[in-house]
Formats: sequence, C-alpha cells, structure tokens
Amino acid sequence: MNTVIVQLPEPRPPVRADRRFARLSRPPRSAPPARPALLHLGPGESVEFGRGEPGRPLAVPIPDPGVSRRAGAITAAEDYWRLSNFSATATYVVENLEGAGEHVKVAPGRLGAPVPFEFSRVLLPALGEPVAFKVFAPQHAYLAGGSEGPDDEGVSAAGHGEPTVSPFALDPGAKYFLVLLALCEPRLRSPSAAAVPGVTEVLARLRDLPSCRDLTRSAVNYHIDYLVGSKLRLRDPAEPVDPGGAGGGKREELVALALRFDLVREEHLVLLPPRRGG
Repeated sequence: MNTVIVQLPEPRPPVRADRRFARLSRPPRSAPPARPALLHLGPGESVEFGRGEPGRPLAVPIPDPGVSRRAGAITAAEDYWRLSNFSATATYVVENLEGAGEHVKVAPGRLGAPVPFEFSRVLLPALGEPVAFKVFAPQHAYLAGGSEGPDDEGVSAAGHGEPTVSPFALDPGAKYFLVLLALCEPRLRSPSAAAVPGVTEVLARLRDLPSCRDLTRSAVNYHIDYLVGSKLRLRDPAEPVDPGGAGGGKREELVALALRFDLVREEHLVLLPPRRGG
C-alpha cells in the first residue's frame, strides 16, 4: 500500500492575535471524543495546509493567526513524503514519533524536503501553543532477513575479499551495555531530557539487577572508558575524574553517538530494572 495518510489537526478554540495569552475555554466534559479526520494521498498527490482564504479553504486547515494562509504542502511519494514550507520566516519541525528525539527541520522557503519517518508529527509555530498534525507513511521496505548486504556475512558478492567488520559490535548482555543503556535511558524516555546521568545515578539505577549488585563507581567508570576507548572508539576528551556525578564530556559523547546510530533503542529498556514509583 503506497498511501500517505494525513491526520488533520484537532479543532481547538480560536486564538485572537491581541489575546495571545488569554485563557482558552475547554470543551464540555460530556462531549465524546471525535474521530480524527484522515486524508489519503497516493504517490504524486499533494495537499496544502494553512489558514486558507475566505471562500478558499485548504485541505489541511489550521485556523491560527500565527500560521500563513498558505503555510506549506505535503506531497506523497512511494514510501515517504515531502514537505514544502511556503513561509518566509517560520521554520517547521517534523518529529519522528518512534525515535528518541529524532527530527527534521524544514527552513523557510524550502520546497520538497523528504521526510524519512513512518510516523511523523509536523509542528508549526503559532500564537498559542505550536499547532501539530500527523502524517503516516507506508511501511518501509527492507532486505529479506534484515539490512545486511551479501558481504556482511563474511564473504563478498564476488566470493572473495575481506569481510566487513562491524564498527559498533556491542553485546546487549554485557555490563558495559547496561551502563550505556542507563546513560541513554532519560533521553530514550523523553527526548527533551537534557541531563545525562552521572556515575552515581548509573550505579543506583543498575544496583537492583542481580548481575550488577557488586558494581562499584570504579567499575562504572571503567565501563565508560572501555566504551569510549575500545567499543565505540570515541576520542577521549581528557575528562577529569567525576567526583560528584555531574557533567562529563565522555558520557555526553557516548549518549549522542549511541542515540544517533540507534545502538540503544527503546526495546532495550526492558533490560533495566523497573523504575521505582512507576
């Protein structure tokens, strides 16, 4: 099925340009939730979004004074879609609803920016909170058996040559992987989380695991150094000893690299003990 689905934004009370911070009325509690309206686009089909003009509504209406009358367009391709930004000043953001903070920025005036996500949310700056609508692309196609090519099994396509070596060979059953996972956990759960856990926090997070009951601060630091120097081969920023668990260039680099290349993912969070308090 090569269909891109656009979920229209939920209607909300209008925002007056001179009452930006006024309290908005809430819908009656007894009102049943309405089903979201959907648009289905085949390859090559396009719809525009924005406030529209009197007598000329757009397919994706966004009745906010802070949004352009013709704010942009969505064009369906085979298994992805393109976003055009008709605004001269506003940058649009497309979030990956399945990713850990992964997003694409579409600059003012950019036409046909490809969006590679299957489940996306488009955010537009507005007078109230940013307005949003969702876009769903067809399921992406992958090579049978995974994304590995012929030479990744140790034999080249021609039957000779050096085998491909994995640049990031991580063992999810190893303690160093649990340390990396604990470092990445806050941003996996909430992409807006800014602080990377310190050594003390990592130690407390892993202590309830039977395999980590004897873990010490020195051992956590050792695993971090091992990840930096051997497994992920990051350049050591010569970080001083971290006495209080705050700051740390090594940990920041590890988390950034691991999330950028999906070395740790949400599915790995089951390896950690349940969080206290839910």
